[in-house]
Amino acid sequence: MKPELSVVIPVYNEEAGLEQLFLRLYPALDALGYSYEIVFVNDGSRDRTAHMLADQFRLRPDVTRAVLFNGNYGQHMAILAGFQATRGEIVVTLDADLQNPPEEIGNLVAKMREGYDYVGSIRRLRQDSAWRTYASKLMNRLREKITHIKMTDQGNMLRAYGRNVIDLINQCSEMNTFVPALAYTFARKPTEIIVEHEERAAGESKYSLYSLIRLNFDLVTGFSLMPLQFFSMLGIGLSFVSAALFVLLLIRRFVLGSEVEGVFTLFAIAFFLMGVILFGIGIVGEYVGRIYLQVRGRPRYVVQAILEQQETEQTL
Repeated sequence: MKPELSVVIPVYNEEAGLEQLFLRLYPALDALGYSYEIVFVNDGSRDRTAHMLADQFRLRPDVTRAVLFNGNYGQHMAILAGFQATRGEIVVTLDADLQNPPEEIGNLVAKMREGYDYVGSIRRLRQDSAWRTYASKLMNRLREKITHIKMTDQGNMLRAYGRNVIDLINQCSEMNTFVPALAYTFARKPTEIIVEHEERAAGESKYSLYSLIRLNFDLVTGFSLMPLQFFSMLGIGLSFVSAALFVLLLIRRFVLGSEVEGVFTLFAIAFFLMGVILFGIGIVGEYVGRIYLQVRGRPRYVVQAILEQQETEQTL
């Protein structure tokens, strides 16, 4: 029978905190009174994470499933693989580091029961470092201006999705995507709620500053053409400015004679324009790179094994 609730948890080198996650997650879900399943996706962990998932599967095979990748493909690919494996009418994503309390799952499910098909979450008091908090807020504002996707807290993975949204996501074949934003575009009735946020139970964050920048590049280039349009308009504007500057310098040459005092100013202008050109080429490269990854046609991830209880059919 299909469960009412599916919980998808991507894990990567979470050996230090998995036991504590198990101790809180299963009681929290048991207390809800819904039929449920937990789909762990091991994203190529190099520690004992896979062995711990196998042990947990043996303890609770009735509600535990584990998808094991053969390598590291990233958090969002792990979530997409989890979506493919889910069977529940409501799907909740959760980080394995316990920064998202499992006890909050019930609040998301209750909100979904009100008729919403996508429930995002906003961390009440973030327990991240200052630079991560400010960088995230800055990226949120910039992303909303460009993509028009309204997510107050894009970095929080504790979210709930209706089956209609999950089925649409499963039909997509993008190589790079941002799952919450993709779900938002498919949702008919989205909303957000405030949830608690805790410090990591163990280990350290898998996201570096570079990873956060890359994630936002994927988000922007995957959901908007505005960067390309902006540089097109900028190129037109700079062309007119350059033509006006050329005419001005030509007039000064005939009126005042040859001059050398402004040569360093011209150098500064030239270097600025070269910087703008290089940045524009980089933006174009992001879009071309996405096309390159897509046309290669390679699988987004490779599943090494799936741990799940086999269903038996009885014939009368």
